[in-house]
Amino acid sequence: MNKILTAFVLLFLSGLALAESFVIKDIRVDGLQRISAGTVFNFLPVKVGDEMSAKDAKSIIRALFKSKYFNDVEVEQQNGVLIIKVTERPAVSSIELVGNKDMDTQELLKSLRQIGFAEGQVYEKAVLERVELELQRQYFSRGKYGVTIESEVTPLSRNRVAIRITMAEGVAATIGSINIVGNTHFDEDELREDFTSSTGGILSAFTHDNQYSRQKLSADLETLRSFYLDRGFVDFVVESTQVSITDDKKQMFITINISEGERYQVKEVRLAGNLIVPEEELFGLVTIRKDAVFSRKSVTQSSELLTDRLGNDGYAFANVNAVPEIDRENKLVTLTFFVDPGRRAYVRRITISGNSKTRDEVLRREMRQQESAWISTNKVEQSRARIRRLGYFEDVNVETIPVPGTADQVDLDFNVVEQASGSLSAGIGFSQSDGLIFNANITQKNFLGSGKHINFGFNNSSANTVYSFGYTNPFATVDGISQGFNAYYRETDANEANIANYSTDVWGGDISFGIPISENNRIRLAFGYENTEVTLGSDPITSFSEFVAEEGDQYDTWTLSLSWSSDSRDSAVLPTRGMSQSVSAEVAVPGGSLQYYKVRYKNNWYHPMTESLTLALHGNLGYGDGYGDTEGLPFFQNFYAGGIRSVRGFKSNTLGVQEDDQSLGGNLLVTGGAEVIFPIPFLKKQLRSVRLSAFTDFGNVYADGQDFEADLLRYSVGLSAIWISPFGAMSFSYAQPFNEQADDEEESFQFSLGSTF
Repeated sequence: MNKILTAFVLLFLSGLALAESFVIKDIRVDGLQRISAGTVFNFLPVKVGDEMSAKDAKSIIRALFKSKYFNDVEVEQQNGVLIIKVTERPAVSSIELVGNKDMDTQELLKSLRQIGFAEGQVYEKAVLERVELELQRQYFSRGKYGVTIESEVTPLSRNRVAIRITMAEGVAATIGSINIVGNTHFDEDELREDFTSSTGGILSAFTHDNQYSRQKLSADLETLRSFYLDRGFVDFVVESTQVSITDDKKQMFITINISEGERYQVKEVRLAGNLIVPEEELFGLVTIRKDAVFSRKSVTQSSELLTDRLGNDGYAFANVNAVPEIDRENKLVTLTFFVDPGRRAYVRRITISGNSKTRDEVLRREMRQQESAWISTNKVEQSRARIRRLGYFEDVNVETIPVPGTADQVDLDFNVVEQASGSLSAGIGFSQSDGLIFNANITQKNFLGSGKHINFGFNNSSANTVYSFGYTNPFATVDGISQGFNAYYRETDANEANIANYSTDVWGGDISFGIPISENNRIRLAFGYENTEVTLGSDPITSFSEFVAEEGDQYDTWTLSLSWSSDSRDSAVLPTRGMSQSVSAEVAVPGGSLQYYKVRYKNNWYHPMTESLTLALHGNLGYGDGYGDTEGLPFFQNFYAGGIRSVRGFKSNTLGVQEDDQSLGGNLLVTGGAEVIFPIPFLKKQLRSVRLSAFTDFGNVYADGQDFEADLLRYSVGLSAIWISPFGAMSFSYAQPFNEQADDEEESFQFSLGSTF
């Protein structure tokens, strides 16, 4: 009020001082400290040479006050010189926030800057008061109704002020009770089951679910609406919500008054509009049916499926609206899905950006959406997914840009964020099956940006010493046929891996070709050579000694391998949906020292049960045998089971037939299991590199001549954790067998650090 009165007086006095008009010969501004004269001139409605009157003086004062730079403005004239006397408002020299434990200081200062409150800005008391109210509102939204906020403004030299804002946050109000009034079809416990707010429990000290928040309550009310609308209660409404607080502002009591209405059924489902796709096909995508209970979730899902189907035929801007006709007398709903496909859009140009290292052709050969063809949302997403699976990019984004001046053309912009595709690593790890592991690897998945893979590796553990080199060209032909080769040398001490007392020295290599037969299916053909030398230890297994006596201790083997694989997982590392499976057959062909074959089937299936829970099933079957002059599968090619990568809870490689406390392995392998993957408890933001699960495993191996018997399968249950750390994959499990036999070797806690899995 005082400021308004002062401005009015100044306007009046200025009018008296400039009772007569005059021509402005010059303009002088007195009193400036920080603000330049040029800034003042920019606000003035007059200039040198203008005729000045009392009315103009009032306009000058209004304009300068409106700039908010000045506390006081006076206008005078002396001999044709316009004199403007100003008193600047102080500038904010520093802002200090004290006591804000619940909110980050830098984030607060950033948000305050957006409303004009920051260091270097002009100080306004009204803005500071608005800041206090905003801070109070922020704390109220977090349930801290006992917060007190005090501001202290300290004048400094050179017309500056220092501002200190002290916050006594208090404690968040907890929820004393949540009452729902008006429910007759469902009890309160069922209605509150998916609420984020609760009255608390044993874990509330970590989850804070019993702390009141206005945002959480709003989300819970929407959850309540969705609950009823998904169960046919079309007329459901939240009539009122009362929130009361105790005098000490530490406890809240919530009452939600609802009107359920009656349950409605679907009388009829119709399709209307421009049905570009055959009506029968579109009806097959509608998930809500006649005579079913009305469900808003099913209606929304049906609209999305219809829109996606039209998008696959080029109608990228299709619109499907579900319009209900409600018969309240008979409690029926007639649903009509109005289809507006719009115009079919064609892709004029596909541009790629962000790939500073990777060649354009490496990305374009993964494209399933082509230029000059109509746009397909499915093909665009397939293209994006295939580029992500390359492993060269941290992120891949696609933007659909309408072409100016046309109604039926779009451009696609694929923007990628490259990540390091090569690595030079050396490390030390430990696993219970392999002992202490030393390893070194040079890997380049995208050699010179060409998409070709090369790798050289060294691995040394108590059980294995491995040297390897490999090269793969995933697009040796334009059709996507891959070509590669591998060379390796491997020393194995089987006794260190809980197997019988023998060792092998193996060197060899192979060449391979991969042939894509569909989007997710591939065939691989490989031809290899392997030289194996076997050394039996002291007191060897009788059957092993007999094999060496008959076949010798050194073997030249030529192998032919054929495999089929299919992969529809959403990620190659820690997937959450999709399936990968493979069938492989390896034959040691005549002409070598040994003739045998091995066939194997692997399957991993992932299915999200809820937003946070995923069901995973896995199975592994293997069978091998000799043929021709070779009697049975060579013992050093046997299958083994048990351990962290097989049947957890049993010592690695120890399941199956044993002789003299030595594992023989077998020519028939059966393992599998199920897992429920769940998020890390108490964390608001989940880590993508960590996976927890509760699992059950089963399996065993059967020796040559031993038939499969389900009664011989071993079972275990437990908990597992995997962390993809900067040092490699780390796996931990705690399992308890529940049908172990006397000669089984148990191992409840198992882990593997710094090795792949």
